[in-house]
Amino acid sequence: MTATKGHEGSPPLPSPHLVRMGVDGRGVSVHVLADVSGTVVEMTLRGRWSQQLGDQFAALLRDCLAGPVEAIIVDLHEVGDLHGVSLPSWLAAQRTARLGPLPVHLAFCPPPRSMLDYRLRHQPAVAPSLFATRSEARIATGRRLRRGHRVQTRLTPGPDSVRVARELVAEACRMWRLPELRHSAALIASELATNVVDHAGTAFVVTVLRRAHSLHVVVQDCDASYPRVSQPVPDADPSSPPARGWGLKLVDTIADRWGVMPSHRGKVVWATLSA
Repeated sequence: MTATKGHEGSPPLPSPHLVRMGVDGRGVSVHVLADVSGTVVEMTLRGRWSQQLGDQFAALLRDCLAGPVEAIIVDLHEVGDLHGVSLPSWLAAQRTARLGPLPVHLAFCPPPRSMLDYRLRHQPAVAPSLFATRSEARIATGRRLRRGHRVQTRLTPGPDSVRVARELVAEACRMWRLPELRHSAALIASELATNVVDHAGTAFVVTVLRRAHSLHVVVQDCDASYPRVSQPVPDADPSSPPARGWGLKLVDTIADRWGVMPSHRGKVVWATLSA
């Protein structure tokens, strides 16, 4: 998915955080899957360890950290690293996630009884969270997450779903005393839900999260194809919730950040506003 440019003479759209995956000729890849709320992400690395694989991981990590993610599980079972030389990359990733504006927990799943497993476990500073399997990491990660500032609903692609999504976001802003974000957040929810109803045509989940001074609006649907930023319908009023045709152009204009990630069943589209 790529963002199209604005009209001639207008500034280009800021690049969204798009998590994409691809396998090169040597079978090197980083596979990313998010849960329905975008707060837990699983990254699976495959291929012989190289600087290329490390750079690919670092780039996808930055895009994941820009969104609503609270925890990332990094599966290293299929990484060819006999001597554990990739250690600095995982320690750097842990520092990046821990020291960001909103700390994110990283959990690693190295091959058991490997040199990398040994080196990760014997760190003089803060030892990473290590698990033998992804299932163990999921259970432990689920126990760590805060569930307080979160509202969520599952909707069908019907005519009333856009209104329900908009009202859910507005009610969350009222409940969390964020009146200054209510209008913008409701517009974002309306457009993301409209995209699902008009294009994906699947059931979808709307999640609203508050982390510190940030509000995240997240929509997960069962269509894996990414949406596109298109030009709005002429004469449409973007301030009117029922207006159609603005879509991600409006989200791109209003949100501080936004992006798309693959999910276990389709994709997750998220947008962030700061109070």
